[in-house]
Amino acid sequence: MTVRIGAEEEFHVLDVESGRLVPRADELLGRLGGLGFGSELQRSAVESNSRVHDTLEALFADLSDSRRRLDAAASSLGLAVVAAGTVPLADAAFHDVTADPRYRRMADDYRRVADEQLICSAQVHVDVPDRDTAVRVMCLVSPWLPPLLALSASSPFWFGSDTGYASWRTMLWQRWPTAGPAGCYGSAADYDAAMTELIGSGVISDPGMLYHDVRPSAHQRTLELRVCDACPRAETVVLVAGLFRALVRDACDRLERGSDRGCDGHHEWLRAATWRAARSGLEGRLVDPQTRRATPAPMVVRGMLHRLRPALEASGDFATVRTLLEEVLATGGAAHRLRREGRDLLAGIDMLVAETRGDRLAPSAPARRHRPPDAPRGPGGAPVRVHSATTPGTPG
Repeated sequence: MTVRIGAEEEFHVLDVESGRLVPRADELLGRLGGLGFGSELQRSAVESNSRVHDTLEALFADLSDSRRRLDAAASSLGLAVVAAGTVPLADAAFHDVTADPRYRRMADDYRRVADEQLICSAQVHVDVPDRDTAVRVMCLVSPWLPPLLALSASSPFWFGSDTGYASWRTMLWQRWPTAGPAGCYGSAADYDAAMTELIGSGVISDPGMLYHDVRPSAHQRTLELRVCDACPRAETVVLVAGLFRALVRDACDRLERGSDRGCDGHHEWLRAATWRAARSGLEGRLVDPQTRRATPAPMVVRGMLHRLRPALEASGDFATVRTLLEEVLATGGAAHRLRREGRDLLAGIDMLVAETRGDRLAPSAPARRHRPPDAPRGPGGAPVRVHSATTPGTPG
């Protein structure tokens, strides 16, 4: 059975010379024509939506094409785009909300939390048979989401300083009242009742503000991963998508066989595990989902790969995911690569811009903001022929 995938990516909009965030997303979207791209709460960010795909290779080609189109449009305006949880340079007083009634209401209700929503994420959608399955699968996959966050962590800097975290975006994101672990529910009806009660409390205004780490789509038969930072390298998004698809597939198989042991109702450790992943990324210890003990990150993610091998092989993803995983463990996560630039924040920004558009640089090679993109390559390193997207949009 084919389990389809799609992705949404958020990008920061920067001035190409200063490297600082600028509220010019509307100009950039005007150049793109809107097809497959959209606005976010802040006018310093844009979103791209992939099409629905059967294979990781097709997803990679789609993401690469969107990034090239974004880079070309941004360059024509003296701008650059960056896929990362945060960017190193931003103004603490900077906030410019998109002119949309919903966004304006959010800015009024949440004040400083909304003002400082200068963060970007990557989201992955995976097919599920029905909404009841989506809700039950949420509980089974949740313990494995912190390692996915660690793989994506790309936001060590905030307002020009090193925060000491690999994903400072996570710490900012968790200030929203519905952010964090999703909890466990026996059915879609139970989940929907809880969400209706939450909306009725007045804390949030609509289902779109349910910012849990994973959630069922309100419109499609998909489960959506929301825990990850935006990733400078498209390959990292593909890696996370492959692992998340395998987690969902494995959980669905367990439910079908009746072999899941259910949830013990305790999620305190899961929130702590998310904090641990945000703090250290791949360069420290993670909480092993199976033992709930501090374990070196490479051991946790390799253990995850081993556990998910049957599900990965069922989708034809095992070789690609293994290659991408070993590559990121060898080169270091995005937060680690940024810190290698030392105190030169502009050099770090140049690296992010180059990686976002698809350049693959040696660790010591300087990134050049106006360097034309290389021919796109597949997740395993092979050249890929990329076609223009004609029917963009993720499932859900």
